[in-house]
Amino acid sequence: MCGESSHASFGLRAVGEGPALQVPRRRPTSTLWHNLSEAAERSIAQHRRCLRVLVPETPETPETEPDPAEESSGSPWPTGHRFADRTRTVHATVHALVEAGHSRRAIQRQLGMTSRTVKRYADAAKPEDLFTGQWQTRTSVLDEYKTYLDDRWNEGRTNAWKLWEEIVPLGYKGSYQRVRAYLRQKRTSPRPLTARPPSPRAVAGWVLRRPETLSETEHLHLKNVRANCPEIDALTRHVRSFATMLTERQGERLPDWLAAVRQDDLPSLHTLAAGIDRDREAVIAGFTLPWNSGVVEGHVNRIKMLKRQMFGRADFQLLGKRVLLS
Repeated sequence: MCGESSHASFGLRAVGEGPALQVPRRRPTSTLWHNLSEAAERSIAQHRRCLRVLVPETPETPETEPDPAEESSGSPWPTGHRFADRTRTVHATVHALVEAGHSRRAIQRQLGMTSRTVKRYADAAKPEDLFTGQWQTRTSVLDEYKTYLDDRWNEGRTNAWKLWEEIVPLGYKGSYQRVRAYLRQKRTSPRPLTARPPSPRAVAGWVLRRPETLSETEHLHLKNVRANCPEIDALTRHVRSFATMLTERQGERLPDWLAAVRQDDLPSLHTLAAGIDRDREAVIAGFTLPWNSGVVEGHVNRIKMLKRQMFGRADFQLLGKRVLLS
């Protein structure tokens, strides 16, 4: 998607060498395209929620008959919750001793409980009656970040430490242990198999390639994403306009392209535009002049390779001999 592959995808090709002297400074077009590719992928990653439109809706499964145990309990606490399991165990023990004929005082001595606690368990018909008011409506500092964690979890990001590092800059003030506990609950609970949206890198590939090279499915997917996300639609237009300038050597259009980019809410492209603006003359020369520095860069790369093969022990004279003999 970036570098040489992206460069080749729009049909960019090296041209003949120009004059040996008085060559104006110019920016390599391959570097510019590489930078645009990375900016496009970052922009799409910032709007990854728009990619959900490509996930087909799962058909509603027919309602199954509820489990008798679940229907009778009606408990807000799932099996595996520490407080709920302990309460159910103590409730069953107390009621078993009562049914066996033990007095409440004897149960109190045997279980090491106060008389008030034994009375509370013995008077409750089912353990769920004891859950009332036990943290059921208590808010958590993690609540407003659970949607973000769910999105990242559905994208395959399941490392609790990494996700904790992601939400801290977003304003999360809680502990890492709270995030780990929430993800452990998701990891141990059964999850339905659902289709995942395409990755930002894959969508960036659709944007960066020539439209005629896309398959029918890719073309429809990109059209659907653009229709549901104005930012990705604007990004696609800017990328294709940039590619036209680059391949058809229309450097005079660069100022208009920079102005158009700044009018849209695309921070990654704004950063790229600021870098291009600082070196505008060289970029326009790279878009306009018919030669490039590809041959020179190839020779420089070959010399660096020969130098590294000698692990820093080559002086200038030895290196010169190797270059001439290679």
